[in-house]
Amino acid sequence: MDPPSIALVLHTAAMLAARLAGPPLLAALAAGLLISIFQAVTQINEATLVFLPKVAAMFAALMLLGGSMVAALDSFTHFIFNQIIRAGGS
Repeated sequence: MDPPSIALVLHTAAMLAARLAGPPLLAALAAGLLISIFQAVTQINEATLVFLPKVAAMFAALMLLGGSMVAALDSFTHFIFNQIIRAGGS
């Protein structure tokens, strides 16, 4: 593989990693923010209260968007194999 195609594969992999990690992390961020506001309003300062809602939010995000994430990984896998075949034929 020549350097431009390696750079393309690495760029595509980095963008895919960000696209796949984004929704669960944003769900955890939103859940943490809501729980923090709740704790500030009620003055309940329990550190373990945040853990379960964050896990539940991440699980829900993965359940809702899991199909599209697998499809994106499948597309990337086909892209990688096509790059390998193209480089092997040269």
